[in-house]
Amino acid sequence: MLRPTTPALLWIALTSTSLAQNGTQPPTIPLSADDTFSFDLLNSLGLALYSGGDIAPILGVAQTIEPGNFTSFSQSLYALANKTKAAAIEAECQSDATNARDTWFAAATYFRKADAYLHGDWNDPLIEILWNEQLYAFDKAIASLPVAGRRVQLPSNDNFTVEAIWYAASSDSVGCRRPTMIIGNGYEGSQEDMYHTIVVPALARGWNCITYEGPGQPTVRRRQNLGFIPEWERVVTPVVDYVLQDPSVDPSRIVLFGYSFGGFLAARAAAFEPRISAVLLDGGIFDTFDSFSSNLPPIALSMFNAGNKTVFDNLLDSVSNDPDVPTTLRWGIQQGLWSFNTQSAYDFLQMTKLYTLRNISHQISAPVWTADAEFEGFFVNQSMKVKEALGGQATYHLFSGPAGYHCQVGAAQELNRVIFTWLKQTIG
Repeated sequence: MLRPTTPALLWIALTSTSLAQNGTQPPTIPLSADDTFSFDLLNSLGLALYSGGDIAPILGVAQTIEPGNFTSFSQSLYALANKTKAAAIEAECQSDATNARDTWFAAATYFRKADAYLHGDWNDPLIEILWNEQLYAFDKAIASLPVAGRRVQLPSNDNFTVEAIWYAASSDSVGCRRPTMIIGNGYEGSQEDMYHTIVVPALARGWNCITYEGPGQPTVRRRQNLGFIPEWERVVTPVVDYVLQDPSVDPSRIVLFGYSFGGFLAARAAAFEPRISAVLLDGGIFDTFDSFSSNLPPIALSMFNAGNKTVFDNLLDSVSNDPDVPTTLRWGIQQGLWSFNTQSAYDFLQMTKLYTLRNISHQISAPVWTADAEFEGFFVNQSMKVKEALGGQATYHLFSGPAGYHCQVGAAQELNRVIFTWLKQTIG
């Protein structure tokens, strides 16, 4: 029960974040009484479709997690990850390469998910421990793919290194030029998650793929201590340079895919990278500040607009540390500070003003596909704004019903059917 004197009470009174609060019936059975935990668990189930885990273990874990308790979420997934890692080692000892690979993939997913809510305390040693575990498990898995995945580090001209993973559709590249997809995740998402979302179905269709992470994203944030930068072409251009060196890449069919907040990052990069043949935004984001600030209650937005930095920071700090505040709000603030590498919520929100397509959307020359979701909870109406800015250059697609969560979590088959149909019609 909230104390009447806490700023969090005011926050909740003025802010409505869940489907239930908005009077909307969720399109699927909840996996937790906590909306945000339920979404994350559904995301984990969705990754199972393409070798990212198993279904029953996630449903089992869902029963053990205390709603709204970040520690409970982390510990439950950490226990599952360690149990799965032991099974992967056992499969290796039995010389069952396929079992070992799939189990290593599952262990990597569970280690990543265990990390999701730890970023409120930057000194928590689990932030490094869990990430190193997931990197180790994922690398064990991709090493035993029919064509092994390969980690590459791509230097940028701006004193940072892009972390990437290359996946070839075939080991035989002689005389065969293939379409190639450059895939970037978003706000807090990892490139490893994208293997189980887009890469597997792309490889099955004969596409090469490369996933990547730049400043602000998980591995670069940890290894190079860098937060997000708005000039995302500084990240994507080295990736384009790299793929064009491969003889199996068709330079006329290089597609840039952006997932979640990556829907802004990819669009921004495409405005400055003319070698991109088509752009996929799941979903499109026209103006990040407009989206984030619209979730603020009026009193907080008033403090921000008046430049009351100390008062604004104190309010958001109290919110981010109050267990009675909705999980989405607490997580969003903590993750924003982490990903943008700042201690101040005021500074974080100011930074988001730089992440806009205003005045540059006309520079995007490639055809664009932009997705929206009926139950979008993070970037509401932003995809339509991208469509309006680009006009006939953009194809707008609305996912509804059970596929209507943010980024079609839990509905990857439908997502990929739509994506690859559009790509076939657009670039062949």
